[in-house]
Amino acid sequence: MPAVTEPLLADLPAARATFDALQRRARDAGVVLRAPPPEPVGCCGRGCNGCVWEGFYAAATWWRDDALQQLDG
Repeated sequence: MPAVTEPLLADLPAARATFDALQRRARDAGVVLRAPPPEPVGCCGRGCNGCVWEGFYAAATWWRDDALQQLDG
């Protein structure tokens, strides 16, 4: 398996762009990827420790790394 050295995804536009680009690449290559993680809907906006967005960005980064391994592996 190739090592993934991409930085963590940390903003919504970057996550969305990454999802779109990798899904397009997978479609062109005939590779089926699992669905990317859904965007959170329950954030209170108070900057909580363990915010739902932190979990989303961690899941998005994991999804990206997994997709890259499927496409490049």
